Amino acid sequence: MQFGMYTASENAAVMAAAGWDFVEENILELLQGDVPDEQWRGLERARRAPIPILAANRLLPPTLKPVGPDFNIDRLQSYMRRVIGRAAKVGMKTLVFGSGAARMVPAGFDRASARSQLLEFIRTSAEIAAAHGVLIVAEPLNRGECNIMNGVAECMEYVRAVNHPNFQCLVDSYHVWLDREPLEPLAESLPWIKHVHVSDVKDRNVPTEQSPHDYRAFFRVLKRGGYDGPIAVESPTDPRVLSEPEKVLACLSRFWAEA
Repeated sequence: MQFGMYTASENAAVMAAAGWDFVEENILELLQGDVPDEQWRGLERARRAPIPILAANRLLPPTLKPVGPDFNIDRLQSYMRRVIGRAAKVGMKTLVFGSGAARMVPAGFDRASARSQLLEFIRTSAEIAAAHGVLIVAEPLNRGECNIMNGVAECMEYVRAVNHPNFQCLVDSYHVWLDREPLEPLAESLPWIKHVHVSDVKDRNVPTEQSPHDYRAFFRVLKRGGYDGPIAVESPTDPRVLSEPEKVLACLSRFWAEA
């Protein structure tokens, strides 16, 4: 089991000293798919990190739409080639496709067309990812953030439709709890779940003994399904990420052990 923290690679030394296994970065800030190669400095940043940058999220900027009337597959492919190629250079294994603002289906836009566009984007991206040994995982977002690919069951429809080893699924405790998804049905999707995010519903805080939801129950479902992949805390605004990383890791490890 590997535990990681969503934070800038410049904080990797703090995470390493606290015992964390990896850092999860921000694609828009580290890989910068809209920045020309000669201006990109992400590789130098990544090389200074003492622990691996195994994953990154925020796949698409809000202005690059994989659905809707502004869908442009050539622009999307060009962007993804750059992002995926850079991910491989820094040793990153997983890219998280959340990007709720980008993938939001515009009001009045045909849902079947949106699904078709998403599938085209995902299929072409998975092929690019395969050439570089990178995995893309679909992040099921809550209905307050996005109006498509909500919940693990809906994301799994896309995973099955694409049917490509380089496109799999993620589960995030925050979205599960916010949308009140039942935990037990997650078990049937676990063969395709390759990345996990955790945080509290309240302000996306880090896991603590005072957390309003039961991480042990969440982890128990993962364990029963044989999950042994990365688990990343995604709490971008909680100051305890940097001020108490040892305590956060100890709590997370205890929840997993007791699940």
